[in-house]
Amino acid sequence: MSTDGIRVVGYAPRWREDFAALNIEWLQRWFVVEPFDREVLGNPERYILADGGRILFAVDTADRALGTVALMRAGDGVYELTKMAVAPHARGRGIGRLLMDAALRLYRGLDARELFLESSSKLAPALALYESVGFRHHPAPRAGSHYARADVHMVWEPGAAP
Repeated sequence: MSTDGIRVVGYAPRWREDFAALNIEWLQRWFVVEPFDREVLGNPERYILADGGRILFAVDTADRALGTVALMRAGDGVYELTKMAVAPHARGRGIGRLLMDAALRLYRGLDARELFLESSSKLAPALALYESVGFRHHPAPRAGSHYARADVHMVWEPGAAP
């Protein structure tokens, strides 16, 4: 695994199409692109950034986006880790962990009290990554999810990482 030459950058309009493309590829591979996905991916400025959320990208030396992750504000002091995707040709290089570490650093700098995510039990490698940084399984705090595919709810517990 090598992340040499890869850096994490914040959102800029030039990355908008990459944000959508990376996530749509991943969704089509494992699930389906749901209507709420299309809304968020088509307008991240409105659905993520306007309310205090953040979007990060892992980019290579040629400024190509290799992966992305978002922190979406879900309420007073509550953020959702969401829209994490890595390009197929870049998987297995540690980019997901690089993005996760950057997202957690960013979250720590926010005036926030909770970070959660929704995922699927079909995604064992993703769940292992989440668990390795301190996310723990919890019952969902509200009925249902934005996504039909979500059957896992996790909350970040900073002291829980091994």
